[in-house]
Amino acid sequence: MHDLSPRRRLLILAICCMSLLIVSLDNTVLNVALPSMRRELDATVAGMQWTIDAYTLVLASLLMLAGSTGDRIGRRRVFTAGLVLFTAGSLLCSLAPSLGWLIAFRMIQAVGGSMLNPVAMSIITNTFTDPKERARAIGVWGGVVGISMAAGPLIGGLLVDSVGWRSIFWVNLPVGLLALVLTLRYVPESRAGHPRRPDPVGQLLVMLLLGSLTYGIIEAPDAGWTSPLILGCAALAVAALAGLLVYEPRRPEPLIDPRFFRSAPFSGATVIAVSAFAALSGFLFLNTLYLQEVRGLTALHAGLYMLPMAALTFLFAPVSGRLVASRGPRLPLLVAGVTMAASGLLFAAFDAAASTPLLFAGYVLFGLGFGMVNAPITNTAVSGMPRAQAGVAAAVASTSRQTGGTLGVAVIGAVLAAGLGGHAYTAGAFADAARPAWWIITACGLAVLVVGILTSGRWARATAVRTSRTLEKIAAR
Repeated sequence: MHDLSPRRRLLILAICCMSLLIVSLDNTVLNVALPSMRRELDATVAGMQWTIDAYTLVLASLLMLAGSTGDRIGRRRVFTAGLVLFTAGSLLCSLAPSLGWLIAFRMIQAVGGSMLNPVAMSIITNTFTDPKERARAIGVWGGVVGISMAAGPLIGGLLVDSVGWRSIFWVNLPVGLLALVLTLRYVPESRAGHPRRPDPVGQLLVMLLLGSLTYGIIEAPDAGWTSPLILGCAALAVAALAGLLVYEPRRPEPLIDPRFFRSAPFSGATVIAVSAFAALSGFLFLNTLYLQEVRGLTALHAGLYMLPMAALTFLFAPVSGRLVASRGPRLPLLVAGVTMAASGLLFAAFDAAASTPLLFAGYVLFGLGFGMVNAPITNTAVSGMPRAQAGVAAAVASTSRQTGGTLGVAVIGAVLAAGLGGHAYTAGAFADAARPAWWIITACGLAVLVVGILTSGRWARATAVRTSRTLEKIAAR
């Protein structure tokens, strides 16, 4: 892709960003629609959690498979298949007759979505080979998440209030079809020189680990934490994790290469991604329910309330990308950790939800922090790896994000459901039930801060250089 003109490279970046937009938009739009869906489909808190987590769970389970498959059989081919499947899944979601069908169609969407983000990141990494250009491109990519946060609640609120919640899935259809046409016309095919072989056992173990863990957390408030079902889920998750730790290092080309984690920045990016996206998904889940169910706002007004958070994310994502390109990832990570933790603390310790000025202060702080965190995650995950393995490295980063999002909704929803205990959504009951959840979000912000400090110094950079050399030697054999 070295001979591509600057204009063609920018067009390829725009096409990849369109795919990220519809995948990211899908969850932010859906959050605003949750109360309407709950009423029409007669769903519980657990049912609402599953409409989000069925999607993020499948996405997290298949991202690494999709990244390595794109490296092997062709990135454009896998990307195109993902666009077709995601768009078709969106259409099916809009026609879902019940909660069960909606969850099933969300999983079809997610299979398509898993073929988009890691493959798109791999295409970007191989299109922008200059490190500074790549960092700027990744900053733009991070800004798209901000656009989806800004546009999602507004578009979702407008559609839910005027047409109904089913229309939120129609947004994906024109964008998906346009991206498909442009991909076929302008994106060149590319493959890794030495792609990884499939690892079906590793893939199955990842799916068992994430699936059993998420199912156990979501269903525990109803089934009971010590019920045979939940204890069985816990045992299955532990067994799957043990299987991964024993089986994967013995494979010459594992699904999750343990050698990647010898790089402290890469390991740090993984932990930070899980923490940041757990905080985001929990934050959106709590606020959507609070604004509509407790304050009684319409879907559109709830979206407008959350606009300061979205606007700050949108504004600071490209700033973060430029800072990473010029000064490295440490400063954006420190700012992100401090502001996200401060936002959680406002809600946990000072009951910010009860005071509109404090509520908006919490939104501004969280939006600023989340805007700063995305570019360092992505850049750190892919910049220290050989370009031939860009798909797998990007997929691990994307998997960490989706795993964080899945666990955030599962844990925060479970804590909220346990605290409410079947009570109505009154201001007092909701505030008491949500307080432990806000402390969890605060802890996620502190994790971003501490891990960011530990994995962005001179020692950490040296581990990244050693890891990259090791991987390049292995790839050259």
